[in-house]
Amino acid sequence: MLPSIRMLEPEFIPEPYRRLLVHKDDMTPTLESAHSGRIHLRVIRYSVTTEFMKRMVVLELDGAHKPVEMGAIQIHLGRLPDAARETVLALREPFGGILRDEGILHTSQPTAYFEIAPDTLIAGALGANSAAGLYGRRNTIRDFEGRVLAEVVEILPPAPQEASL
Repeated sequence: MLPSIRMLEPEFIPEPYRRLLVHKDDMTPTLESAHSGRIHLRVIRYSVTTEFMKRMVVLELDGAHKPVEMGAIQIHLGRLPDAARETVLALREPFGGILRDEGILHTSQPTAYFEIAPDTLIAGALGANSAAGLYGRRNTIRDFEGRVLAEVVEILPPAPQEASL
């Protein structure tokens, strides 16, 4: 059974989630800036064909193993330069970090924002109470020719009580 999702207009997303989600930047550098640290990838599951890699991942702070995002992404492998494709296939780095490190010009185009009641998988991955609503977005990443490089759903963990982010 799928988790319950409620679509939201950006202005109805509460802080600190709004400033982490409502922008046209990649999530990897946004989260690294907000948490003052580098992020690594923990793969939950993935599949690969000649055209696509689909993966469900958790982005965690280096050294702390603190989850800062859960994502599901479909990456168009054939639209990436060889070095970037190899790095994606290695399953070690977040996609936004790969794009940045490889100097691949692109745009992020958020297409939807939502509140989600996490299921057991999401709650466990993000250290969330399954009753608490979490916030996320759907994003399309395109190259400068307008071709889709990736489609991603990004969900943030519960905000700390201090909401210092």
